[in-house]
Amino acid sequence: MRGASVLIIEDDPALLRGLKDNFETRDYRVRVARDGREGLSAALSSPPDLLVLDIMLPRMNGYEICRAIRAKNLDLPIIMLTAKGQEEDIVRGLELGADDYVIKPFSIRELLARAHAFLRRRQTLSDTVIHFSDCTVDLLAHKLFRNGTEVVLTTKEFRLLEFFVSRRGRALTRDQILDGVWGSDIVVNDRSVDRCVTTLRAKIEPDPHHPACIKTIRDIGYRFDPPHGEG
Repeated sequence: MRGASVLIIEDDPALLRGLKDNFETRDYRVRVARDGREGLSAALSSPPDLLVLDIMLPRMNGYEICRAIRAKNLDLPIIMLTAKGQEEDIVRGLELGADDYVIKPFSIRELLARAHAFLRRRQTLSDTVIHFSDCTVDLLAHKLFRNGTEVVLTTKEFRLLEFFVSRRGRALTRDQILDGVWGSDIVVNDRSVDRCVTTLRAKIEPDPHHPACIKTIRDIGYRFDPPHGEG
């Protein structure tokens, strides 16, 4: 988004320079930090519209920064940069408050596209009527319409859909979905999430066997990401 502020915390000088140049070329206002403590101080003193955060940093790592930012109830989008592809590292970052991740080496165009999508969606988070694909969901009325016809959802399916659309574009672990939809006091497991996702897909996806809206993130969870920037 033109004029939006971005803070990049990255200790690799070449990568930092490349990221800064690419964001500035697209008219973002960019600040940079080269270690964790400097970056956290910058984020807390003047919160950016978006944070691009490396995980492995000197003086304070990205996990600690995520935790500290969320402890201050700052809701800015955080995209993690990590050289690690292990499931546990990604899940840890997401559960500490990151919204999404890219694994090095990554496409700068992909990162810029995700950044743009997060910033654009922040402007519509207060919407109570959401349109995506051929669907319309009315969050206040608790109703879903597809091509103008109401689709009946179970209470759990609607809560899952509401959880997804209010976090569209974010990578979500199964544990986050369980806590947000089922609640921490109910004993359920990951299979409950997968079953509910399957039934919801059958009601909102043009082709449930090739989902266009609710994307599976292998070994991690799901992302609600309607095609063509919808949602």
